[in-house]
Amino acid sequence: MKFLPSQLLYFTRSRTTKRNFRLLFQFILVLALLVVVYSVMFHFIMLFEEKEFSWITGFYWTLTVMSTLGFGDITFSSDLGKAFTMLVLMSGILFLLVMLPFTFIQFFYGPWLEAQSLAKTPRELPKETRDHVILTNLDPLAINLIEKLEKYNYKYAVLAPDLQKALELYDLNFKVVRGDLGDPETYKRLRLHNAAMLIANNDDMTNTNISFTAREVSEKTTIVTNADAHHSIDILQLAGGTYVFQFMKMLGESLARRTLGMNMGANVIGKFDQLLIAEAPAMRTPLEGKTLLQSNLREKTGVTVVGLWERGLFEIPRPQTRINATTVLLLAGSAEQLETYDEVFSSYRDYHATDSPVLILGGGRVGQAAAQTLEERQISYTVVEKNKKLIQNKNYIQGNAADLETLNRAGIKKASSVIITTHDDSMNVYLTIYCRKLRSDVQIVSRANLDSSISKLHNAGADLVMSHASMGANTVLNLLKPNKILMFAEGLNIFEMQVVRSLEGKSLAESHIRKETGCSIIAIRRKNRLDINPEPSLLLEKGDEMVLIGTSEAEKRLLDLY
Repeated sequence: MKFLPSQLLYFTRSRTTKRNFRLLFQFILVLALLVVVYSVMFHFIMLFEEKEFSWITGFYWTLTVMSTLGFGDITFSSDLGKAFTMLVLMSGILFLLVMLPFTFIQFFYGPWLEAQSLAKTPRELPKETRDHVILTNLDPLAINLIEKLEKYNYKYAVLAPDLQKALELYDLNFKVVRGDLGDPETYKRLRLHNAAMLIANNDDMTNTNISFTAREVSEKTTIVTNADAHHSIDILQLAGGTYVFQFMKMLGESLARRTLGMNMGANVIGKFDQLLIAEAPAMRTPLEGKTLLQSNLREKTGVTVVGLWERGLFEIPRPQTRINATTVLLLAGSAEQLETYDEVFSSYRDYHATDSPVLILGGGRVGQAAAQTLEERQISYTVVEKNKKLIQNKNYIQGNAADLETLNRAGIKKASSVIITTHDDSMNVYLTIYCRKLRSDVQIVSRANLDSSISKLHNAGADLVMSHASMGANTVLNLLKPNKILMFAEGLNIFEMQVVRSLEGKSLAESHIRKETGCSIIAIRRKNRLDINPEPSLLLEKGDEMVLIGTSEAEKRLLDLY
């Protein structure tokens, strides 16, 4: 019933449907006229045989014979009557059993089903729609982003180029609109001029077409595009892209930055005004084996440990939390405080790989970006790639990464870290298990294409896993809420919140926010001044804004509580 008005509207507006409906009506009219003529002839032939029946009986006999039911309770005795019966029977087979079903399906049932499909997948958004996000392709990045958009009450629409694709997305409970990606009218119907953002996440040529077409419709709407090739960046910008990202390159660089040879100090992964968020692996540092209380990190460096990653699982820091070799510390602080952290651990961060190269499995876009990042930092590396066309230089070895001989030639026995970059999550799990069996002490950093594969890769033995979908989705969402929210590291958020009346006059220690919600206060904004890592004794005042960090669940608990 939900789509009944739009289905009826389809019948009244479509010329083809009107014509079909008119033909169906004409056929039924001819059929009804035929039944009437046969009923009259039945009446007169029965009078010829000196039998008399009512007019209702005549219609009854005609319909039973034409429909081949033939009850046999009323029959003719003359040859004329029997010939007439055969005529009625044959015409009934032709009209009722053959032509009527075909005509009904062709001119009514088929268009009705099409109207239902079209009603489910509209061609335009309501006129009042505004501040929405338009996605032009449903890939893992878009799926991840949609989950975040729904959480923050952003409206969105997925643009599907054909009806079949649109119906598939509708069946998956996505909000979909049909339209040609290269038609300006499509973006007008999508209310692009009122949209918060358009995301072009297809191939480079399609993204260029989308950006150029959309920019003709709206000059102010933010257009975010992904570029596969480096030379496409300028073209996409010229076509109208506001932000052009190379998500695969960004992923490769992020994977490389997390290797042991790259940096054992604080690696900045996010910025919120002057507040910096950094990751620091504990492997082969003096922190390994100590509790947070024993580490005295805040006293030594001024940074605050706001969380810990333990094989992909985020943990709220507590004084007795032990730092293991697989622990990655999440630090919050100013640039000076993070520099102090690096100075304190400077003698431990130069774990360079002159004799211990980084092994990269997969020489595609992600692997090449990781290799380039390592080369810029003068860290030795070896790339294993089976496709001869992707071999770049002498640091590349052609071969199958799942082959023991190939891995031995690449230096698996002396590698400090292994970066797994293939586009197949099943292969990444396989290679993670294989490398962990070969080297129990090696650091394994892996790429995940789908968020559902993150836990599998950690269970398989990966020390760090980065998701292309989450990284891209977080990047886009941060553009939607500049200086309001920062999302990173698989659902961990930094956000601002006004000090509520119940917290005014209380110190940070007395607020018990971390204990009750799991969120940590990492800065206080007071009179346009940001106090990073404030002391627990600081009193909260009216008008203060708290900068907090926490998981999505912790943020929800905080909002529910206050």
